[in-house]
Amino acid sequence: MSTTQAPPLRQIIGFRNFWLSRAVSGLGSAITTVALPVLVFQESRSPFLVSLVAAAGTLPYLAFGLIAGAVADRMDRRTLMIVTDCLSALSLASIPAAWALDVLTVTHVVVVAFLSSSLSLFFDAGVYGFVPDIVGKDKLTQANSAIYGAETVVRIAGNAVAGALIALMNPVGTLALDALSFACSALFIRAVTNVASRPASSGDKRPGFRESVTEGLRFLAGHRTLRTMTVVGTLQSFSGGAIVGQLVVFADRVLGIHGSDGRIGLLYMAWSAGGIGGSLLLPRLRKRFDAFPLLLGVLPIGALLGLVVVFTTDWRISLVALAAWGTAYLVVLVNTMTYSQEVTPSELQGRVNTTRRMLSSGLGVPLGALVASSITVSVGIRAGMATAVISIALAAVVVWAVQLRRLLSPVAEA
Repeated sequence: MSTTQAPPLRQIIGFRNFWLSRAVSGLGSAITTVALPVLVFQESRSPFLVSLVAAAGTLPYLAFGLIAGAVADRMDRRTLMIVTDCLSALSLASIPAAWALDVLTVTHVVVVAFLSSSLSLFFDAGVYGFVPDIVGKDKLTQANSAIYGAETVVRIAGNAVAGALIALMNPVGTLALDALSFACSALFIRAVTNVASRPASSGDKRPGFRESVTEGLRFLAGHRTLRTMTVVGTLQSFSGGAIVGQLVVFADRVLGIHGSDGRIGLLYMAWSAGGIGGSLLLPRLRKRFDAFPLLLGVLPIGALLGLVVVFTTDWRISLVALAAWGTAYLVVLVNTMTYSQEVTPSELQGRVNTTRRMLSSGLGVPLGALVASSITVSVGIRAGMATAVISIALAAVVVWAVQLRRLLSPVAEA
């Protein structure tokens, strides 16, 4: 097989347009991540409503994860993504419109937060099968790394400029920018013309919705390696929820970074910036290792880096360790997603991958944040942060146990 004759990603016009859609939309969404909680707090002064807006980012995965995957596999994915982008633009634009008419309410903002996250879920369900259609499965690692790397960069940039934009335009004005970014994203995706519309089902009778969902679940449960990597992904997402959820408390009680100290922003940026390193490192690692063996080394390294973070009292060491830990985190994340896209049939991409992400993002992240916060309250912050390390270590134990079983019983595994 010859991979040298294939054009590089930057020369694939369809992928270039899709990459631009993700970069533009990601920048707007990063700003909105800061602006929406600020707007809700300004309007309500309620910490509960602010937390409700934050929860809106993950709740749709639990509510609509299976449905979104089935929808994406039953219709043209390009059309689905254009429609959801347009609806996201309209829903976000409704906030500045209501504000201009002096009819904006907190309930309106919370509903838009949940609706926007839900639409993003349906968009992502289409992405899982759309990217392989654009670049082919042999370039999935490079494509996913390029997309996640760009999203990480714009997320850092968006978070960094959000405060200045909110001061300049107020939170409502920044939401108008995000609405515009979704409209631009829809135009970029519309420009992806090298992907044919998906043909209708060749059977006489299309399977029912429940049967369609069950088919995706059956594939995921029946594929041993993918099933194991889904468990690993959920454990890792649990650790991510624990880290992000307790980082402010850890900085205050262990690192001596209090209140409005600007170093807290550096810690968050270090974790996010690690994702850039991971996006650059993964394509090189996948040239040397297959998807599953790669986890055998990266997960233990992640656990060791987590121990460094938990037990250090020097914020500079913590900064470096967080960045390295973030690199390992993204390598596992994108490696798992890429492998899933590689082994899943095209007609099942939406169902299998949204189910997988429903378990990780929808279940793992909020559960990790909840468990870590509970342990912090009852035991202490180091114990709370240690739940992230334990989760990664458990994921490492799982992959090593599977690998040893394969080595000891190769015939049974085959």
